[in-house]
Amino acid sequence: MTYDVVIVGGGIVGLATAWRLLEAHPCRLVVVEAASELATHQTGSNSGVVHAGLYYRPGSLKARLCTEGRESLYRFCHEHGVPVERCGKLVVATREDEVPRLDNLYEMGVANGLRGLRLLAAGAIPEVEPHARGVAGLHVPDTGIVDYRRMCVALAAAIEVRGGEIRRGTRALGSVADGERLRVLTTSGDLACRLVVGCAGLHSDRFARACGLEPQVAILPFRGEYYELVAERRELVRHLIYPVPDPALPFLGVHFTRRTDGTREAGPNAVLALAREGYRWTSVSMPDLREMAAFPGSWRLWRRYWRAGLAETARSLSKRRFVAALQQLVPEVRAADLVPAGAGVRAQAVSREGRLLDDFHIVEAPRMVHVLNAPSPAATASLAIGRHVASLAAARLSS
Repeated sequence: MTYDVVIVGGGIVGLATAWRLLEAHPCRLVVVEAASELATHQTGSNSGVVHAGLYYRPGSLKARLCTEGRESLYRFCHEHGVPVERCGKLVVATREDEVPRLDNLYEMGVANGLRGLRLLAAGAIPEVEPHARGVAGLHVPDTGIVDYRRMCVALAAAIEVRGGEIRRGTRALGSVADGERLRVLTTSGDLACRLVVGCAGLHSDRFARACGLEPQVAILPFRGEYYELVAERRELVRHLIYPVPDPALPFLGVHFTRRTDGTREAGPNAVLALAREGYRWTSVSMPDLREMAAFPGSWRLWRRYWRAGLAETARSLSKRRFVAALQQLVPEVRAADLVPAGAGVRAQAVSREGRLLDDFHIVEAPRMVHVLNAPSPAATASLAIGRHVASLAAARLSS
């Protein structure tokens, strides 16, 4: 089969890129997804939050695309009947030494164009979240919740309406030059194309290497585990309650989230998974572990963050520790209020120097565009990321 564009990855970034490209540059396009269903990994396993853009350095690609993507997401979901709500969230400082960081978050939010931000004294916190406690708070009205799986279903339908094709159960193995075209090797046969766009998430670095690139980063999988509040205790959380994040780490800490179906989730933590698709402690891949061990950035990262890694591991293995972290935000929560609720795996790009890439990372090469780092808020920013990647792709198709 011959196409103008082959997009590898049927998560929300790959689907958004396909939709945006067909919108601006009609072409013969196919999305290939290894799983039998779309959005089975990061997209379908996250907490369903629409991030406002509070945490990202003003001027960074993350900040710009999150702000643009957030509003595009709200519009798309309203137009396509996808459950979404701009409900707001509360960030709580639980110690006095966190208050300056909370003030800094407020300033970054203002710089990123967030509306209605309010710093709260301790006594005002219960007005927003009656059961939360802290020394200060920050109310963020632009934060929301959405069903990202339903959004992907809507995107897939919109892609097919515009003439795009989606192949599920088709794993892309790499690409090779074939005259003036590329030949994408897949488990369902070869696909000839003018351009390949990699949006392969947990396997994005591997796919880039299989296309002949040397991306200088590796994906390390971090598992985030969730609990759910039992139905009779859902009143403890009105909307979303977050801690003040540690600026030295890329993770936001365990928090409470109301889902669009009315359930309340608590989590996630962040532990290094033992497989790229390691959703449980028992999911172990020796090839994945050997690959991680062979990458020098893995060891340098461990030396830098081993204390945080041990703390996250302890919280993963001990419900008591997990609950203690949640009680910092909502003191009334008890272990009996929580039941296990699954896990997700975050694809985090790490440099050879052992540094966690903070911003989105997109690499161009002849006849290729690869998204190599798209962690949170990638789902929120997906329509903006898709527009950005589609513009890069369209420029290469036109050259």
